[in-house]
Amino acid sequence: MANDAADTPFFQKRKAEGIIVVKDPPKFDLESYISNYAGFTRADRLRHIGSHSTYLAVDAYRTAIAEAKRGKNVKLYLDLVEEFAQIAPEDPAALLDTTWAAERTKKVEAEKDKLEHELKSYKNNMIKESIRMGNEDMGHFYYATGDYSQAHKAYMRMREHCTSPKHLADMTLRLLLVSIAQKSWLTVQSHVAKVDSTQVKGDEKTKLEPIISACAGLAHMGNQNYREAATSFISTSAAFLTAEPAAGITWQREVLTGNDIAVYGGLCALASMDRSQLKERVLDNSDFRTFLELEPHIRRAINLFCASKYSACLEVLENYRNDYLLDVYLSKVLVDIYGKIRRKSIVQYFIPFSCVTLDEMATKFQLTGEYPSIEDELETMINNGTLDARIDLVDRLLISPPTNPRYTVHADALAMAESYDHTLRLRLTRLNMLAAGMEAKGDKSSAKEQGFKDGTFGDGISAGLRGIGSKMGF
Repeated sequence: MANDAADTPFFQKRKAEGIIVVKDPPKFDLESYISNYAGFTRADRLRHIGSHSTYLAVDAYRTAIAEAKRGKNVKLYLDLVEEFAQIAPEDPAALLDTTWAAERTKKVEAEKDKLEHELKSYKNNMIKESIRMGNEDMGHFYYATGDYSQAHKAYMRMREHCTSPKHLADMTLRLLLVSIAQKSWLTVQSHVAKVDSTQVKGDEKTKLEPIISACAGLAHMGNQNYREAATSFISTSAAFLTAEPAAGITWQREVLTGNDIAVYGGLCALASMDRSQLKERVLDNSDFRTFLELEPHIRRAINLFCASKYSACLEVLENYRNDYLLDVYLSKVLVDIYGKIRRKSIVQYFIPFSCVTLDEMATKFQLTGEYPSIEDELETMINNGTLDARIDLVDRLLISPPTNPRYTVHADALAMAESYDHTLRLRLTRLNMLAAGMEAKGDKSSAKEQGFKDGTFGDGISAGLRGIGSKMGF
């Protein structure tokens, strides 16, 4: 069935558009995987899996269509059926249920009219709490129907009618959820900052902290700021796994799970941190260790990288590439993250050697399809300054450029001499100004001026010259 799906017009069109299509089966079971999610992200993830995996396309679209029919988003249902009809036109789920669509559309319109009428009456009565709740109900309605821009506007209208810090925090959390659904990461970052600055205190503030960290990490990852993303994810408290709903949202099911935090945080850390930082901030982090236990292969990859077993680390990650390409958030940045980890591994592997054969490099770092040969990959890294090396195509060697310690010492000496010359000229100018009565009164003399007056400046020059002499062997 996977091969048949790969030849359908839907996937042929996606390939022509340059969208990645996964043909091999992933390691996860679709039913078990999707059971961890609820709300908009459930249908969103199912649609992403169905539109990217030829192996899971039929099952994912069937489940997504059934999920859509349980909700109010008629447009989502119509889009899913249209896409599925291009993959499996004979499947019963690919046949448009016009009766359901018409009835649900009628119900949705009736509910919208009712909510608008109620909100209008609340405004006439000038009761702030009722107006706030009316706008909140409108936001919930638009969010459920998939009209995220109108939902955002409705929640924003709650602001002037909020009468407590708790109301403001709930409103901002709702705005945050809508922005995540829109995948508008800059807006997500803005709302994360607003939630963090709300005036809620005590247990309420403690409950919000892991949500803030997790959403901040997701936004940074979406903006390809991997170091900031890793910092946010690894600082997420393990309390996130059992956190109570905030603003009526179960964040560990409606946005991202503990498994997602482990994978996102681990990969972003591998892409942006060195071995000592990985050891100290990731592996020795008691809170993040709880998340890593949910995804042991991520912990194993980090351990291998810290142990300088780079090829084994990359092999572990490659085994899960297909799974991560089917993740709705990670798929957009996975190629970039994997590329950074691979390039960092190559650089770290080459540091202890003066030369390595290209055949050895090709064996240690198997090609991933991005480059036709290891030579092309190394050439690109050398040209963009990532790798300090030279390629000998005759002897097929990767060579570390020779260093010249004598030249380095001479260059340091000249730079130091120029610095002292510049400083002395400034001092002489200062003395001449004082002698001419052109002194500008200041609060205090600087430490350097004091050192010059009491003779310690000359001692500094002598010490610097002695250091240069020791480097040159005198």
